[in-house]
Amino acid sequence: KIGNLVENIKTEQANLRMTETKLMQAQINPHFLYNTLDTIMWLAEGKQTEDVVSMVTWLSDFFRTTLSKGQDYITVEEEKNHIDSYLKIQHFRYQDILEYEIDIEEEIYDYMIPKLTLQPLVENALYHGIKLKRGMGKILIQGFQKGERLIFRVIDNGKGMDEKTLNELRKRIAGLESASDGGFGLSNVNQRLQYYFGEEYGVFLESEENVGTEATIITGAKKNITLS
Repeated sequence: KIGNLVENIKTEQANLRMTETKLMQAQINPHFLYNTLDTIMWLAEGKQTEDVVSMVTWLSDFFRTTLSKGQDYITVEEEKNHIDSYLKIQHFRYQDILEYEIDIEEEIYDYMIPKLTLQPLVENALYHGIKLKRGMGKILIQGFQKGERLIFRVIDNGKGMDEKTLNELRKRIAGLESASDGGFGLSNVNQRLQYYFGEEYGVFLESEENVGTEATIITGAKKNITLS
């Protein structure tokens, strides 16, 4: 009985941690929203009607997926469209320094993944990679199937990290250190993937200072998942 009680407590603790993670996942970056609304406002003041319509459409599409009727899982195609909306908005604001390419194989569009799996990594690539380097930078997002897994890569040619900084970030992603001072979004994605699919799944980083960063995301290849 004591053994069963201990296991039940462990299960409840895991469920509580996942509930907390989901609540944090649903939070919206206020700076992104404020900056986008500011951009829309000055476009409207300049009577750039077509640009206003485009920005509002992209923002609407972005939040539609972010909320996704409370569901935990969405299709790969929906996730792809979500980061496309995000990057269109950011490219409008940072067109002097940002190029991007999304290369996700159509064959995996119908697979289901936890929502907001890729956007936090794309955001990290922009703010901690591209914006910190001089000149034009590029973010490449790839996606393909390998056996029973889906592999996604978010690659940037931005500032990159030295070995010490990279190892510290890896520890925060793995939950071995507090992520309050950075890396929370990546830690959140990693925790959700491991909760849903197992410890061999998650977020894996490689980086070289002044060269760039490559984030690899590994999820299970599943089409039939009960949405919650």
